[in-house]
Amino acid sequence: MSAPASPASVSNFIRTLIDADLSANRFADRQWAGHPGLAAQHRAGQPDSAKIRTRFPPEPNGYLHIGHAKSICLNFGLARDYGGVCHLRFDDTNPVKEDQEYVDGILEAVQWLGFDWKHGSDENLYFASDYFERLYEFAEYLVQAGHAYVDSQDADGIRAGRGTLTEAGVNSPFRDRPASESLALLREMRDGKHAEGSHVLRARIDMASPNMNLRDPVLYRIRFAEHHRTGDAWCIYPMYDYAHPISDALENITHSICTLEFEDHRPLYDWLLERLADGGHFDRPLPQQIEFARLNLTYTVTSKRRLQELVQLKLVDGWDDPRMTTLVGLRRRGYSPEAIRLFCDRIGVSKADSWIDMGVLEQALRDDLEGKAGKAIAVLDPLKLVITNWPQDLVETCTAPVHQQHPQRGLREFPISRELWIEREDFAEQPPKGYFRLFPGNMVRLRYGHVIRCTGCEKDEHGNVTEVHAELMPDSRSGTPGADNYKVKGNIHWVSAQHALTAEIRLYDRLFNEPTPDAGGRDCKQALNPDSCRVVKAMLEPSLRDASPEQRFQFERHGYFVADRHDSKPGQPVFNRAVSLKDSWGSGKKG
Repeated sequence: MSAPASPASVSNFIRTLIDADLSANRFADRQWAGHPGLAAQHRAGQPDSAKIRTRFPPEPNGYLHIGHAKSICLNFGLARDYGGVCHLRFDDTNPVKEDQEYVDGILEAVQWLGFDWKHGSDENLYFASDYFERLYEFAEYLVQAGHAYVDSQDADGIRAGRGTLTEAGVNSPFRDRPASESLALLREMRDGKHAEGSHVLRARIDMASPNMNLRDPVLYRIRFAEHHRTGDAWCIYPMYDYAHPISDALENITHSICTLEFEDHRPLYDWLLERLADGGHFDRPLPQQIEFARLNLTYTVTSKRRLQELVQLKLVDGWDDPRMTTLVGLRRRGYSPEAIRLFCDRIGVSKADSWIDMGVLEQALRDDLEGKAGKAIAVLDPLKLVITNWPQDLVETCTAPVHQQHPQRGLREFPISRELWIEREDFAEQPPKGYFRLFPGNMVRLRYGHVIRCTGCEKDEHGNVTEVHAELMPDSRSGTPGADNYKVKGNIHWVSAQHALTAEIRLYDRLFNEPTPDAGGRDCKQALNPDSCRVVKAMLEPSLRDASPEQRFQFERHGYFVADRHDSKPGQPVFNRAVSLKDSWGSGKKG
C-alpha cells in the first residue's frame, strides 16, 4: 500500500507546476496502452486513469541512501496526492557496475518506505533494458533523419574537439559522414564487429552551443560486457542522457523530476524527444523535466561512489552498517519508515542548494518513536548495588507503564532483589557540587521502587569501586502512602542482578566528525569518527529477552534502541542505539 498523505506536506514549485498543468487540462486527452509503447500504441489504448505519471529511476549500482529517500517520497508522494501513479524504473544501461543484488535491495527499500508502483492492474515496474531494442531502432531513425552520425575518433579526440566553456568545439572529421555509411557502421557495432572505443554514435546538434551537453553528445558506445538481465545479447549500450528521456516518453511520464545537476541536460532531453515526436514516434505534450535541489546532509556523504569505497575498504561493516545513511543502514540502525517520510516532509523541496543538519533527521526519529516505542530499563555501564537489609532470597515485583502516554498499553513487571545493577555514574564516593545521586549518606529513589540510603562501597586493589552498599526504607515503595514521607532529589535506574538479561549493546554515533566530510573534493575518509561505534555488555530489564528483530524501545534515560534485525536471536537480542534522547552534538558532547 502507498504511504498515507502527510498533513505536513506543503505547496512547492513542483506542485505549482502540476496544478497549472491540471488546471489547463494539459493531459486531458492522454491515453495509455496498459504498458510502455509508441504513440500509436497509446492512441489505441484507454483514456489514462492516472492524472499524472512520475517515475523513480535508480541505477542498480549500489544501495539507496537518504538522498534517494527524498526523491522517492517526492515522486511517489506527488503521484499519490494527485491521483496518479509513480513508475519504478531501473536505469540499467551500464552493465559494468550493475547487479541483481542492487535491484533486489532497491525494491525492498522502496516498499519498506511505504510505497508501491501498482495502479489498478498495472505493475509499473520497468527496466531501461526492456527498451534496448526500441532504443536501438530510434538510433537508426536518428541516423537516417540526419540527427546522428557514427564518429570514429578515439575518446581523446572527441574530448579535445568539444572545446571549453569559453571556446566553441570543432566539428568531428566524421560529422558529415553519409547517413548510409553511419547506418552501416552502427549495425556493425551492434553485431560486435568493432572494438571498444573504435566508434561511437553521436547526436548532430551544435558544436558551438554554449551548453556543452549539446555539442554532439555521445548516444551509444561499444562495450563488451555481460548485462545482469540481457546477458551478452548486446555489445553496444545507450548513454543515460539518451535512454532516460526515451524511457520517460515510452512510459507516458508527465513530470520527470530529477536533481539540479541535470538542469543543464534538460535542453538535450527536450531536443531528443522533439526530434522523435517530429518523426511521429511520440505524441505531444511530451514529458517535462523538472529539477529540484538534492539533499545535502551534514556529517554524512550521499555519493554512491564514496559509500561503496567505505564498504570495499571495510571501513564499515557493509552497506547496511548502522552508521551508514543507506536506507538499509538506517533501517538496521532503528529508523522507521515513518520517521524518514516525516524528515522528507520537513525539509521540503526547493531549487536552492542548502545543507540540512543531521539533527533534523535524528529529531524526526525521536518525534516518531516518542509515542510508539515501549519503555524499558537498561544499565549500560553496570555497577553492583547491594541492599544490605534486604533478605537474601526475597524477590518482589515492581511495575511500570509500558508507555506513559498510552495507559491502555498496560503495565510491565520486573523483579527486585537484594543485588541490583545500577549505572556506574550514579555513584560518587566524593560527589561534585549539585550531585543528587548515590554517595555515602545520601538518599535516592530506585525508579519504580523504594528509597535507599547509601552506606558505603567496596574497592579493588587499584582503588576502583566494585560494589555499593545501601539500606532500603521498607515503607517508601512507589505508589504507596509511605512514598510521600521521603523527599529525595535523586532517582536512579536499576535492574535485578539475579534476573537481568545480559546483552550486547552497540552505541552508534555519527560516522564522520566533520559536518561536510567531502566538501571541496576532500577525502572523506580523513574525517571518519573513531568513536562512531562502541560495543558494551549491558544489563537489561528481563522482559527484553523476548524482543523481536526490529522491535524498538526507549531505554529510559539512554535513548531509542532497536533489536538488530540480523544478529538478534530468540532469547538473545542484540540492540543498536538508534538515537539519543536529545542532540548532544550541538553542545560539543559527542556520544
